Amino acid sequence: MTTRTPPRSILVIQLGDIGDVVLATASFRALKDRLPGARVHALVRKGCGALLAADPNLSGIFESRRGGGKLSDIARENLALLRSLRAERFDLVIDLRTGDRSALLALLARGTEKIAYAGDGAFWRRFIFNRLFDRLAAAPPPAHPGADQSLRILRAAGLDAGNFLPRLHVSDETDAAARGILSTAGISPETRFVTINPFSRWKYKEWGYGKWVEVIDRIRDRYGLPALVVGAKEEAEEAMRIVGRCKPGACSVAGKTNLGELAALLSRSALHLGVDSAAPHIANAVGTPTVTIFGPSDWRAWVIPDATHRVVCPDDPCAPCHKKGCDHSEVSLCLDNMEAGKVIRAVEETMEASGTEAVRGPG
Repeated sequence: MTTRTPPRSILVIQLGDIGDVVLATASFRALKDRLPGARVHALVRKGCGALLAADPNLSGIFESRRGGGKLSDIARENLALLRSLRAERFDLVIDLRTGDRSALLALLARGTEKIAYAGDGAFWRRFIFNRLFDRLAAAPPPAHPGADQSLRILRAAGLDAGNFLPRLHVSDETDAAARGILSTAGISPETRFVTINPFSRWKYKEWGYGKWVEVIDRIRDRYGLPALVVGAKEEAEEAMRIVGRCKPGACSVAGKTNLGELAALLSRSALHLGVDSAAPHIANAVGTPTVTIFGPSDWRAWVIPDATHRVVCPDDPCAPCHKKGCDHSEVSLCLDNMEAGKVIRAVEETMEASGTEAVRGPG
């Protein structure tokens, strides 16, 4: 690093999706571990701050609002953000993305030193950042491939980031709110349950909703565990349709939690099942066993599978194709054709590995 003395105040900008913020927690830990005297701050999208509120490695959290609502409100919030950023007088600003908005915020934050990955960004980025890295070497296994995407920036800057894993922390207050959500949904906070997230921001990553019903009922029959369907507000109606087709015991809290409360619910879950989305990242980061379905996207870029964190992929030779559905249809036939039995087997193997015993036989 080019600073003569260790930085006292650091800003890490991660304006990516929810999963990207979860994976960035490994970088917050690495910075605090290598620079224990520094104050580490995170700048994330509005709403994502709830995930990081209890992170002991962070001294502050800033949220950036892009749009939605009155222009006067947006302008007022952005002005308040700018003032707060400048008041901190950062010695080091690290941009984990390559977008124009994060680069502009890095500029406005007035950091003494500003570093980022060059990527395919505009040429003017070199006038904002003191150091731009054209090539970032990936760490070999057993490094977490998703977390390493930001850790490698730290390594390039001269910080030995090591092999840190994503980790989310849940406060007592947020856990109490999660217990209340469970009670309202009809599940005792002392009852074991599984969480299900059938939804993705990108529909081509989703698996048939009817097959989720088969999986949920199988878990209920074999393990006696109710299923809690989670999701965003816009997914609440479809979540209720899925629950309505299941045997008694399934319920939905889709649209009824903020991200911090979702993390608390997932931390209480015996197992989380879902498609390639943010929820499996959150579940993994709070220590919950996971079974995650991947189709056109490549799990190898995001997950380290083991006995309690399994991935389920189609057998089709074309997967992963990295396409947004077959023939630009937003529908992935490899996922459509994958039977529920394959997911159920992964669930049973994960349950066994995590010590959850069946209450009934396999028949």
